[in-house]
Amino acid sequence: MARDVVELRVHGVSGVRAEALLDHPVVVRVAGDRSAGFYRPRPGFGVTTGPAGVTIEAYQWRNLTVGTVARTVALLFLLPFMFSNLAAWLRPPARGGGTVKALCRLLGATITAMFVLAVIGVFLDLIGWQCVSYQPCRAGRGYLGWLEELPIGPRLVVLAVLPAAAIRLVWWIGSRSARAYEEFHAPSGASGAPPGDRLDADGFWRGEVLVGRLRSIHVAIAYFTLDLSILVAFTARQPSAVGIALLAVTLLLLAACLVLLCLPALNAPHTGWDWTRSVIRPLRVAVAAVTVLTVGYALLPRPTAPVGGALPGFALSVNVVILGQAALLAGLAAVAVWQQRGAPPAARAFFRGLGAPVFGAISAGLSATFTAGIVYRAADVLDRGAIPGPEHPPPPGAPPLDPPIAYRWDALGALATVLLVAVVGLYAGRFSRRRRERLAARISQEDFPDAPPEAATRLRAVRRVISRSRLAEQFSPLLIVYFVLALLSLAFTALDLAEIGPTQLAQQLSGNRRTFVGLAAYLTDAGTFSLGLIVFGLLTIGVMAYFSPEVRRAVGVLWDLGTFFPRTTHPFAPPCYAERAVPELARRVSALSREKKVLLSGHSHGSALAAAAILQLPPETLGRVALLTYGSPLRRLYGHLMPAYFGDDVMREIGERIGWRWRNLWRTTDPVGGAIFSTHRPGDPPAVGGPAGRVDVRLRDPRAVTIPSMDTVPPPIEAHWPYHTDPRYGAAVAELADSLDPPDSAGRDARR
Repeated sequence: MARDVVELRVHGVSGVRAEALLDHPVVVRVAGDRSAGFYRPRPGFGVTTGPAGVTIEAYQWRNLTVGTVARTVALLFLLPFMFSNLAAWLRPPARGGGTVKALCRLLGATITAMFVLAVIGVFLDLIGWQCVSYQPCRAGRGYLGWLEELPIGPRLVVLAVLPAAAIRLVWWIGSRSARAYEEFHAPSGASGAPPGDRLDADGFWRGEVLVGRLRSIHVAIAYFTLDLSILVAFTARQPSAVGIALLAVTLLLLAACLVLLCLPALNAPHTGWDWTRSVIRPLRVAVAAVTVLTVGYALLPRPTAPVGGALPGFALSVNVVILGQAALLAGLAAVAVWQQRGAPPAARAFFRGLGAPVFGAISAGLSATFTAGIVYRAADVLDRGAIPGPEHPPPPGAPPLDPPIAYRWDALGALATVLLVAVVGLYAGRFSRRRRERLAARISQEDFPDAPPEAATRLRAVRRVISRSRLAEQFSPLLIVYFVLALLSLAFTALDLAEIGPTQLAQQLSGNRRTFVGLAAYLTDAGTFSLGLIVFGLLTIGVMAYFSPEVRRAVGVLWDLGTFFPRTTHPFAPPCYAERAVPELARRVSALSREKKVLLSGHSHGSALAAAAILQLPPETLGRVALLTYGSPLRRLYGHLMPAYFGDDVMREIGERIGWRWRNLWRTTDPVGGAIFSTHRPGDPPAVGGPAGRVDVRLRDPRAVTIPSMDTVPPPIEAHWPYHTDPRYGAAVAELADSLDPPDSAGRDARR
């Protein structure tokens, strides 16, 4: 008998199609579009209802994060922007979130500056200043020969068009993605909560205004970085009052941009008079004016540029940005540790709340890797294969291309970080193996106490899966190790200020022993080579992700998790698909609840979308909604990494809003999902009291280790997928449907 309940299923990252989610071969879209739509089984093609007679519907949002090869490759190179944006959401659940967000925004500004400096390093420094001045570098390259005829000022202006075009390209990508996702939102005030920094806040999933403001500021920072590079190059060679005045104005405007990023008013809703809007509009005019004046100053007649050496001031700019990143990361770590001070152990975030500085370090490390990799590969091409640097003097007549020493420290630091993190990771996995195996043996013994001897092979397979599913928890020390190494790598670039590279430091520390100097040179060369491999590897992964389902699934997991939260730190990060998915899901639930009851069912990351949608529902809707989660990382992953947004208090708030009509199914074999409140076994008392103790339902997996009488093989180990084909899933649906629509009331309605 059909029930007056709709089960709305939401898939997880790199999700399945609606046909698999509904377990029905033919479906029809009833709402939404091809990017994200709601589907039901098509009538007339078999059974169209789910467990306990509920109407089943699927929300398929997978196409929001699936794209072409070009889009996938482009997104991979936006990784530094994405991680800098993600860092702000990994703060501890304590006051001081504004400080963390301000530091993360400043760190994002340095990522933008590093992006611009990479393009400047290739076109203005290596090509415009160094290569064109040498005939051996121009030989056989007609596309560079004509630049030698231009004076140094016009030459740099012509080449500066390319960094300006790169800035405009990123600007265009950001504005285009905002139109695609971030202008879809629920009616204002739907949740009944005031604006703020909570998942239930009104306007939390509407970020187009803030992204627009951030985009204007970051574009200004990018152009000011380009202007400063040109101004410093000329004023360092030939100081003049005009050049110094332009330089001072540009520095003041750049400082103003950094101050704007730290102001809380940047997050204010776009209602009434908005002073930030009054400031940002003149900022755009200032950017255009300073850039035009810089171009005019560069075109002034001046003496011929001396042959040899790098672009004046470029190495200093790179050092300032990298050392600024090190200082910001140290500040983030200090704030995170301070926020955790005095908090009870149960309320402490994962690895003492260092999520923000660790992911910030990943962002800074990736930006340095991309920048150094691109510059070194360009230098390698221009000098026809010779490795640049003072430890490798060029042959006679060859152009002595010289990237900043800071990039050599980045290359050496990247190599050391990768190697040490790999060693620590292998050690952590090996060290925890015995403990994980003991835990797996105890769980399998409790689940299958009467297993016959012939099931020994199957039991070993079960124990192996359980042991591997616990592996993720053992790698938290890796994040601490990476953060420390990344911070040291950034700090060592300060030696560039004294023009000390890895080989020079080895000379001083070893008394000029050739063995140590040669080892330092070899490791530095290996690091620079590895940077190129990383960039090439990302290109390869991007292409493979389009053609290989396995690679696409792995990349999809990264993007689906990394782009879940709005872009409140960096506007060039990939777009936030949840700014469409969450309001759209909440709107659909509200519409369905006016005629029926709704059981919102979320698998894996879909449980996070479902939880966020419930927090956005209007109060009058909540009495007709229940929640079913399965394979959910809400507590195991999100609660630890993002405790300010998915902590225990937020989970209890969700339960209270829907009257604790909530069941969470989990398996010990699941490497992603887990319990939310209590890990108790069926029949045992829960670890927490009250209604929260009834939420978690542990499913034994596999259902048996012996071959059933009507089968030919033992039941499969299902781990993370599927859940909806399990009979115990149907029982949970029936229980929640009864709580929404008791059978006796359904019968009375039918008799009426």
